[in-house]
Amino acid sequence: MRKLLLLLALPLTAADVRVVEEIIVKINGEIITRSEMEKAMTEARAEFARQKLEDDKLAAALAERQKDVLRDLIDNSLLVQRGKELTISVDTQLIKYLDEMRRQYNIASMEEFEKYVVEKSGSPYEDLKDQIRNQLLTQRVIGQEVGSRISVPKEEIAKYYEEHKTEFVRPEQVHLREIMVSTDGKDPKDLPALEKKANDLLARIRKGERFTDLAQKNSDSESAKAGGDIGFFKRGVLDKQIEEMVFAARRGFVSEVLKRPNGFLIIRLEERHQEGQAALAEVEQDITERLYMPRMQPALREYLTKLREHAFLEIRAGYVDSGAVPGKDTSWRDPEQFKAAVTTKAEVTAKKRRRLLWVVPLGGGKASKDSKDKEKDQQAKPAAEKPAVEKPAAERPAAEKPAAEKPAEKPPA
Repeated sequence: MRKLLLLLALPLTAADVRVVEEIIVKINGEIITRSEMEKAMTEARAEFARQKLEDDKLAAALAERQKDVLRDLIDNSLLVQRGKELTISVDTQLIKYLDEMRRQYNIASMEEFEKYVVEKSGSPYEDLKDQIRNQLLTQRVIGQEVGSRISVPKEEIAKYYEEHKTEFVRPEQVHLREIMVSTDGKDPKDLPALEKKANDLLARIRKGERFTDLAQKNSDSESAKAGGDIGFFKRGVLDKQIEEMVFAARRGFVSEVLKRPNGFLIIRLEERHQEGQAALAEVEQDITERLYMPRMQPALREYLTKLREHAFLEIRAGYVDSGAVPGKDTSWRDPEQFKAAVTTKAEVTAKKRRRLLWVVPLGGGKASKDSKDKEKDQQAKPAAEKPAVEKPAAERPAAEKPAAEKPAEKPPA
């Protein structure tokens, strides 16, 4: 988003005008442009294409996306602004995220990664940083302002479990994570160093470092971005050596470094499910997530509605916010509609005078009563006590004249 700037220009003829960018929304001093809306739709088309939707389903999905695309852009702007108001910082997460992207593309340094982003996208590297920063910021705001206030009662979890017991009858299976130090395409002389790297990682795990963190930063497998998570496995699916090891182990087990044809492997057992009916304690987290999400969306929509209620929001004619607040005026106002008010000096003085009238005591007030009492006292004084009218200096007796006007006394002989 860019700050809304009001620019003054020399008058142009119609032939001189060319629309470079159209602002379609003004929101608390920020703007949303038509190109941002078009970009969001382009990304949606690409996503639907990857899903290989049939023509009729694709058309329906695009129509649904088109209906809500402006709403989502406004939502995002409001959440980012709210995150800044709350002074939420995501700088640390941003650095980690960008470094993870660099590793996924097997790029040696961040400098090379920046060049790669510019070459592939044709956009400045800062644009990518801003996009990811805003995503992280909106997630933090949603979690802090909405998600943290949603709770699922234990009674409701237990009720759901009893009503859906058949869904929690499971085969024997294990949930695994991995760290892979790949040897694919490596020079044989480098193998000892790679094996040492794997052993060093295992030693760090044994000392208490988080497996998921080490997997994200050091594993050469595709699972690295998920903290090494490779999912659940039933018997008969895994390599025989690994299967016998993990199905006999307890939760939290970490293997030794296993030499594989494509590298050096470390395995961690996250969970092990026995065959049969799962106990409530084993599936409580799963049930909580199932009951949490139906609560989350309405709560988030309500929160975004409140942000809209307190926002300065204008939407250009022809564009629709599907999340609009009923009754709120968001009609577009061009700057030329606002004309300077004309007034006179006399009107300004009169207004100031009217504003000051409240400080003047009205009849019957304390000040008025004191004035009247003082006036009565003055009238009651005898005439002799009233101050005489001062005579001119020439008519006054010598004793009444000021010292400077008395005749000078002769000095004694």
